[in-house]
Amino acid sequence: MVSIGTYDRGHGSLLEYESSHFNRTGEVCHSFMKTHNMPDTIQKMSKKVQQQAIYINREPLVSDIKNLIPSISLELVSHTRHEFLWDCLVSKYHYLGYRKLLGHRLKYLVFVDNRPVAAFSWSAPALKLRFRDKFIGWSEEQRKCHLKHIANNTRFLIPPWVHVPNLASHLLAKCIRRLNQDWQKHFNYSLWGLETFVDPGRFKATSYKAANWQFLGLTQGSTKQGRGYVHHGIIKEIYFYVLDPHFRKYIGCKQQPCPPHRPPLSSKRMEELEMILRHADWNPDVMPCMNLTEQDVENMAENLVTFHQQFHSCFIRAEQRRLGLAYFSGLLSNSRAKSIEPIALEFLGQQSVRSQQRFMKTYQWDLEAMEYRHLSMLSEYISCPSGMINTDSSEFLKKGKESVGVTRQYCGEAGKTDNCQSGVFVGYSSGKGYGLLTSQLYMPATWFSEEYDERRKFNLVPSDLEFQTKPQIALALINKIAATGLFPAKWIGCDATFGSDSNFLQSLPQEMYYFAGIRSNTKVFLEKPEVGLPPYKGRGAKPKKIKILAGQPEPQEVIKIAQAADTQWTTVILAEGSKGPIVAEVAVLRIYPSKNGLPVANDCWLFIRRSQDGQIKYAISNAPKDIPFSELCEAATMRWPIEQCFEEGKSHLGMGDYEHRSWPAWHRHMTYVFLGLHFLLRLRLDNKKKPCVDSSSGTEIDSRSITAGIAGSKTSFGNYPLPYEKKFYSLSVS
Repeated sequence: MVSIGTYDRGHGSLLEYESSHFNRTGEVCHSFMKTHNMPDTIQKMSKKVQQQAIYINREPLVSDIKNLIPSISLELVSHTRHEFLWDCLVSKYHYLGYRKLLGHRLKYLVFVDNRPVAAFSWSAPALKLRFRDKFIGWSEEQRKCHLKHIANNTRFLIPPWVHVPNLASHLLAKCIRRLNQDWQKHFNYSLWGLETFVDPGRFKATSYKAANWQFLGLTQGSTKQGRGYVHHGIIKEIYFYVLDPHFRKYIGCKQQPCPPHRPPLSSKRMEELEMILRHADWNPDVMPCMNLTEQDVENMAENLVTFHQQFHSCFIRAEQRRLGLAYFSGLLSNSRAKSIEPIALEFLGQQSVRSQQRFMKTYQWDLEAMEYRHLSMLSEYISCPSGMINTDSSEFLKKGKESVGVTRQYCGEAGKTDNCQSGVFVGYSSGKGYGLLTSQLYMPATWFSEEYDERRKFNLVPSDLEFQTKPQIALALINKIAATGLFPAKWIGCDATFGSDSNFLQSLPQEMYYFAGIRSNTKVFLEKPEVGLPPYKGRGAKPKKIKILAGQPEPQEVIKIAQAADTQWTTVILAEGSKGPIVAEVAVLRIYPSKNGLPVANDCWLFIRRSQDGQIKYAISNAPKDIPFSELCEAATMRWPIEQCFEEGKSHLGMGDYEHRSWPAWHRHMTYVFLGLHFLLRLRLDNKKKPCVDSSSGTEIDSRSITAGIAGSKTSFGNYPLPYEKKFYSLSVS
């Protein structure tokens, strides 16, 4: 399907190139032609063009259309010396650029006093177009026979220096009046109709409407690829212009009723909402590793309805099922705004906006049952004894002070202290897949003061809620997931917010090993020093505080260890990505974390990873001494999926686009985001795609491929007495 770009005043972003593409006389430079990979025929033609200087006056042209009409000239430039000028103008100023036109084609330039002010091209029409074909009424055989009598307006450009109201529609009509005669002269058959596509995200199609083109409907957002069609998600408006009113008589057909793009939005029945979903604009970006065919898109609505039906028991009334399905569909749709009002308007209609708001805030339905159902279903797909339970926090920038939990605090999204909300999330990852499981909004201590009493009541904050730090919230959520028994895990992963809290690490379930990020200034002991009461010097009070005895090793920051010259690094392939192997240098050694300046009782692993860009990450783990090196590296990669969940959720599922202010609505919104990630995982698995993703690079990886990059993956560190001399240990790999 060929795309069309138009230039309506005030709409669209026209691409600019450097003025160096034109020399001092205004001649088009040969370098411009090479840079834009002009076809050989055009380059040959350019030799003739270069013999004459092509001067383009780009001074603003501001005038009334009436004053310009006498001096306007329309020229057919195909296979003439001006065709290269057409190619250059379109390449430089049209947002779609220059592409080879399909089938029979004609190019036109419009001049005002020998100055180019517009460019047109007409070429082969779309092979199949539902709304156009219904409008014409022809059969498939008739379409194949008579399709050549339709032409597509593939390019329509008015350069940015032209500012003449109503010029576009006037020139379009002028070109149409001449087009049929030129087409018959060059190709020996006449045209019966014209079509074009307009991107509503860029333009309003004002010139086409003013020139009496008919709007037929919207495209499916697909493009032909090989023998089939691939969904790209860019929905365009279809416009048609009838040149010969008797064209149906020539074909022998009758116009068929065009199917509505959307069923009427006034109905409140679930069946009609499901019909709407079959025509919804789904977002292809949420499935970057899948090439969706048109059949996939058609099936997506049915799969989505079936998926949501498995949560119907969580709702008290049938109307809530409809409202929930609409909200869920809105998060997965191609809509840019994914808050309550735009979703309700898109899928339910103006009269349902208030109901949708109440559904998220005050309507009584069982969120806990929905979450448990989500966990039970997801467990069947991704649970694995070697999996990892991950916890992390994520922030959401907000304006104002009324939203629940909002305050000025550190915001990872902004990289600074800002006005935001922060949530604590728990996810799960394994070699089978990944997803988010549960969450809780972090409530700053100030929200529990008397000053915030009214805000807490208005936002429906539970009356028995007490202040908890983020590590305390994370610990409670992890214990809740572990208690379900649905997600067996060998590891618990977290970032430095939680890994720097020793009480948090010590309170984690003992049957799992932690792999916890720490900050670069964290102090550790390479050797365990002797501690005790310093000897009494005979003056003052006797020492009562235990300290490191004189002459014993002192703690040092992990960044100093990474910078030490004698640190031994091992180059490993952490995973195989779609853009190649993910390579890093790793150093591992046994250390004693420092707590209040003293070593803790038990030693643990320090894991240092240096990426190819020089970035260094630090983590500690209580895994046993004899654990294989490959398993530690694999644990490092299993932390990435929760970051990928945040990336997918915020980029494609409206995770941070909500405008809810209340406690219930925030948690209900996040649960629906979890369901969206769950649904997309099922689609990927159905398409035999099982990626884990490095969120830092956007590279798709399979965490199970880690052992391929480490020789002797069954080799362990061995059960040996831990030496406490200053020495670094890491495993050798081939």
